[in-house]
Amino acid sequence: MSARSSEGVPRNVPADSANPVETRGERFRRKAHRSGLYLYAFFTVALLVCLVALAVANSHRVEFSWVVGSSTVSLVWIVIISAILGWLLGIVTSLVFRWRTRGRGARDRGRGRRGEAARG
Repeated sequence: MSARSSEGVPRNVPADSANPVETRGERFRRKAHRSGLYLYAFFTVALLVCLVALAVANSHRVEFSWVVGSSTVSLVWIVIISAILGWLLGIVTSLVFRWRTRGRGARDRGRGRRGEAARG
């Protein structure tokens, strides 16, 4: 058979081939994963659009009062800095809670040999 006459004809692939046929479950998982990625991309773009709309709507300047004085600042910067500060405080709080409530085994692994020798 020439190369031209074998075009479009499926090859017989042995069962122990390196490229097995995709099962229904694998295909469903792959398509579900792809759908999840599309949803993630959609919500990311929607979030960015909302962020830009927030910045445009709050671009006017306001007087911001500090403890010892005041200054004039664009409202969008106050909102963004407050959001970042809240996010960072949430991360720190989560880490502190995780560190303070971890199990006994995790605390003992962190001590090393000195902690074992001191116990006896």
